[in-house]
Formats: sequence, C-alpha cells, structure tokens
Amino acid sequence: MILSLLQGLALILALGTFLLGLWIVIPAPVFNLLPLSVGAPEISPWLGVLSLLALGLASLLPEPKLITMGLAALGLLLSLIPEVQIPGTQARFEQRMTAALGEDYLDKIPSALREQMRPQPWVWADSFRGITPSSVRVIKARPFAQVGGVNLKMNIYQPLKSGLYPALVVIYGGAWKGGSPDQDEAFSRYLAARGYVIFAIDYRHATQHRYPAHIEDVRTALNFIEQQGTKYEADLTRMGIMGRSAGAHLAMLAAYSPGAMPFKAVVDYYGPVDLERGYYDLPVPDPIDSRRTLETFFGGPPTGDLLALYREASPLNYATRPLPPTLLVYGGRDNLVQQRFGQGLTDRLQANGTQAVFLDIPWADHAFDAVF
Repeated sequence: MILSLLQGLALILALGTFLLGLWIVIPAPVFNLLPLSVGAPEISPWLGVLSLLALGLASLLPEPKLITMGLAALGLLLSLIPEVQIPGTQARFEQRMTAALGEDYLDKIPSALREQMRPQPWVWADSFRGITPSSVRVIKARPFAQVGGVNLKMNIYQPLKSGLYPALVVIYGGAWKGGSPDQDEAFSRYLAARGYVIFAIDYRHATQHRYPAHIEDVRTALNFIEQQGTKYEADLTRMGIMGRSAGAHLAMLAAYSPGAMPFKAVVDYYGPVDLERGYYDLPVPDPIDSRRTLETFFGGPPTGDLLALYREASPLNYATRPLPPTLLVYGGRDNLVQQRFGQGLTDRLQANGTQAVFLDIPWADHAFDAVF
C-alpha cells in the first residue's frame, strides 16, 4: 500500500514538473494560458528541485518505473534551460551597462542608495525564500483628477524615515484596457524601502476611452506631482518614470514628447514602441489579438485620419534628438511585445545621442516580473 502511494506520488511529481516545464519552451497560444508561459521560467528552480525529488523517489523504489524516471529527467532538463543561461546573461548585462554608462557607473550611485542594493541581480536562494516584504509608508488611492466621469487616483509609497528622496513615477500595464495602481505593489514597496518615493498612477482605459485619453491622464498626474510632489518628500530635480507593457508605452510617450517634464531616467519594461508597425508585424502566436487590441485603443486600424494618431503615439518616432537616459528590458520569449522592437528603439536612441541600455532576458515571457 505504501509503495503504491510512493509510486503514485513520484509519478504525479514527474508528470507535473514535465508538463509545467514544457511552458518554458512553448509560447502561450491564447491569453488564458499566458500565466503558464510567464510563470514556468520564473519558477524553474522549484521545478528542478521537484523533478530531482521525483527522480530520487522513483529510483529508490524496489521496482523503479521507467516512465516516471523519464518524465522526471525531462522535467529536470527543461527546468535547467533558464538556469544555465543566467551567468552569461548577467555578464552581458554588465557589459551593456558599462558600455553605455561608463566603467564607474556604480561608483556614481549615492552611498545611501548603493548600500540598499542587492549583492547581485539574481540570487538563487531568493527563488525559494522570496524577497522579504518591505516596511514603508503608503498612501492609497490619493485622488488627483476627475476626467470624463472617472476618478483618477494614485498610490504613493515613501521610505519610513522622513526626508527628501529621488522619485519614480510608475505606470501599470494591461493592454491599455485594465489594471490599477495596486499592480506590482511589491516592487513599489521594495524601491520605496531603498530610498525612493514612488508615485503609482492611474489612467482611463481603452474599453471606454480612446487615445489620447490615456496619455492626457498621465500628463495630468505629472502636473499634480510637479505641484504637490514635495509634500510627499519627492525631490523633483531627481525624477524618473517607468512602466510595464502599455504603461511603458505611456511612460516613454510622456518623457519623450516635446515639452515633457525633465526626467532623469526612463525605464521601459517590454513596452510597445512602434504601434503602426506593430499592427502589421504580428507575433506568432498572438495571444492578445494585437490588431484588435490596437483597434480598441485607437478606434480602428492605422488608415485615414487614424494613421497620424498611430504615428503620434509611437515612442520610436520621438527618438530623433537626445532624450533622457533609458533602460529597456524585454523578454526573449515575449509574444505580446517582441524584443526586436525594443532593440530597434535602443539603436535609434543611441544613434541620436541618448544613453540607452537594452537588456534582453532570453528565457522570459511578457510580464515576467509579475513573479516578484
């Protein structure tokens, strides 16, 4: 009886890790399966340990099951795909950072901030123990405008101690159709605990409001921050802006447009950069139906009067002069916003005198950082 239970447990572990491990290499064909494609590479250390457990358990049984051992071995190999790429990826990241920012770029970081940095970008043990939640001051749902019958609010995250801190505006993603400033809160808390004031802002959604409503709301939020940011201990001379996916698109648009707030830095996590080309140059598979998403955003395809809006809303078209230093982070397996678009923007930024760093994570899918 006990042996049967152990055999069953070993088979379940082996089959489960193998099936989940497949999503490390298989792109999600539809939106509902996207969490598997996003999450599997991020939990690959767990999959590896569970595969080893299944393999060890099966091998210790009096009658080892070859099917169980085979599935466990395949699951282990799949789990190692991200792991074996980490050293080379980190080395490539460092090369690109120093190439764009100088060999001494870390020395330029104020000591108070540098002391709070991680010892290295990726720590294997954190995959199991997690990152300790940060204690910070939080102001939730602070109203900053009412537009078109929509109450727009922001979350503000501050270090525990009073002071004057560099600030970061954060814009959430969601295909311009959904989301809230509460998204990725662990990240906002993490940065606030390390000496930043974080403004996580809201905007109207494309399900009811078409472009340019979204960027207008971002600019309204920025005006609010310019007027009242010091009240929340933000140093307005040291402001950055970042976003994820659709939020990254809005962040770049806000920072690159003529007359923009003088940001010190822009951070683009897998954001669309060329919306006209993105309408025609589709990923395969295309789990969010990119054309339909863009038509919802603009109200139609890039033809007629809407063509000018597509071009106006493309950050790539503003990279014709020096712009704020920009960090671009994309996943190599992203089938929502392909990394080659981010590389194309990087090349244009650099060609026109902007400090730009492109970091591509080869095993990562869209929204990989949701697994904080």
